[in-house]
Amino acid sequence: MYLPHQRGQLHDLADDPAAYDRVLADVTEQALARLTPEGNLEHPAATDDIGDTSLGITSLLALAWHRTKDPRLPDAVRRSLAFHLRARVYTEDNPGYPNLTMRKSGLPYARYVLAPGAHPIGDWPSTVWALLQAVNVLDAADGLIDEEQYRELLDVAGGYWHWLTEATVFNPQDAANQAIGCVVGGLMLARHLPSEEGELVRRRAMHVYVSEIRARRIRDRGAPLPPEHGGAYDNNYGPISLSFLAQAHRVSGEDVFAEDGDALARYIDARLAGSGFDIGGPRYSEQHSAFESVLGLRYFSARIGADIGRYAGDSRWGRHAVGADGGVDGHFAFMLVWQIQDTTRWHRTPRTEPACHQLRAGTVTVSFDDRMTPTVIEAGGSVLVAGAVDRQHGFGPVTDGFLLCRPMGAVRVRDQRSGDLAAKLVSKPVVGRDHVLRHVQSLYVTDGTRLWMTVVVERLGGERYLLAGMPYVVAEGDRFRRTGELPPVASAGELRLTHPPAGSSDSFDARHDVTQQQAAFELALDPRGYGNPDQGWSHIRTTTALEAGPAPGVPEDLDVFAVRYGPEATEPLSVTCERSPEGLTVRTEAFTAVLGEPDAHGEPELTLVRRARR
Repeated sequence: MYLPHQRGQLHDLADDPAAYDRVLADVTEQALARLTPEGNLEHPAATDDIGDTSLGITSLLALAWHRTKDPRLPDAVRRSLAFHLRARVYTEDNPGYPNLTMRKSGLPYARYVLAPGAHPIGDWPSTVWALLQAVNVLDAADGLIDEEQYRELLDVAGGYWHWLTEATVFNPQDAANQAIGCVVGGLMLARHLPSEEGELVRRRAMHVYVSEIRARRIRDRGAPLPPEHGGAYDNNYGPISLSFLAQAHRVSGEDVFAEDGDALARYIDARLAGSGFDIGGPRYSEQHSAFESVLGLRYFSARIGADIGRYAGDSRWGRHAVGADGGVDGHFAFMLVWQIQDTTRWHRTPRTEPACHQLRAGTVTVSFDDRMTPTVIEAGGSVLVAGAVDRQHGFGPVTDGFLLCRPMGAVRVRDQRSGDLAAKLVSKPVVGRDHVLRHVQSLYVTDGTRLWMTVVVERLGGERYLLAGMPYVVAEGDRFRRTGELPPVASAGELRLTHPPAGSSDSFDARHDVTQQQAAFELALDPRGYGNPDQGWSHIRTTTALEAGPAPGVPEDLDVFAVRYGPEATEPLSVTCERSPEGLTVRTEAFTAVLGEPDAHGEPELTLVRRARR
């Protein structure tokens, strides 16, 4: 099976004006064929996320008219706008909506599901989306709609803003993408209001951002991030937040949005593999957005000088939302409008400076978590993720069933380059079941094609091996195929691929056609769509695991584990390890590395020399 939602790097999508004109031409023909006598442009099969969708198509038709002056479009825009104002603006409280702070306010809002009381919890984000569709139509109103419709739409948009910020709890789903979208709506709305009133809305939007969103950021991997559904990052919503930050900066010029977007963009760059693969994150662990992320990834790829557009999005929504039949849906149409209007071009080359939580060169990537333990290793087209032993997750030495990767003290990192080699040395103190403090040094070296991982620790007792990951997917073109087979890996010691016993509900056998997200939801405390399924994944007791035994011929007081990921796995891996006045010298067929004593500040020393290939 293939992963369903990771279908190609987003920066491969053509984004020149001609390409977008073709997209708008297709939307135009679909919309004109769909337009009902009442003016409805909704997808016929749509039932939820519906309150803003007809207006979203209207905004795309308005943009298309300004680019083409197609004479068929003004009437369609006016009729569909009239439909939204007449049939999709609600002013009576939705029965069962739990987040009101002002009952019977009479303020307009949009519904997630049209029937009264049917899943009202989604009304807050639906109203954000309706506000954003509305301000896009207002931006395109000149020469297209009359003064009466403009004024009515402006009043409704203002009502949406007041409902979102005064009549309900702000950001009730704890989803930063929705909250930042609301701020963007306020900033765009302010430009259409009289100066004094507009300034009040602008100030309110900035206050909300600083006090309700920015102040609640959560740190992960050293970066302050806007939280998504209870976690610091979500693979689906995180890049969407980046798009909202891009638009907020575009319309306001406020430095705070650029600074926060830069931080989120660098974080995304660090966690993505070179192929664009990613795993983990609350709620939608392996679901990826597509066109909703393009604006932010493109805008900030240029700002930080990194190819974050390699993000493997869902190309089924490459340009706009679609229904099951592939037909256009107006949901989130504002993102397509903004990315067409934005003239930023993709930055498609990697950053060259070292990043603390990533080692990347060529087709090799190691992404690290907060503990500086790998979460993803990609080499030779194969991707390994953290394995589990006795409910302990990660990569690292295992002794008598205990995984030594959780730090007990400061973790030190040293980056080094030598010719075409890039290396990262991670030193961390760990404590095992015996309460003995041990120092684990993990050296990662890559030439852009292969990755050497060498782990050194004080001699361990009992059965010991290196948990070197769980094979998870293989890159095949633009898709990722699930795998549970032995990846291209060589080891200096005994190498084996183990699988958990059958029949255990809290184990994960990578040979089965199931994704990590599906397994996580099975063990999550909340039903699908709510809560944090990563908590469910934490209950996985054991997984398929790549296990490497100790290397022979090393100092008696040390255990050294060495593996090489990537091509040439059939070639033996030979590692020597010896002490010298300079420190511990590790030699492989490709490099010599000296792991020196800590410097005056306790930081590890690393010397790396490329060895000529025979």
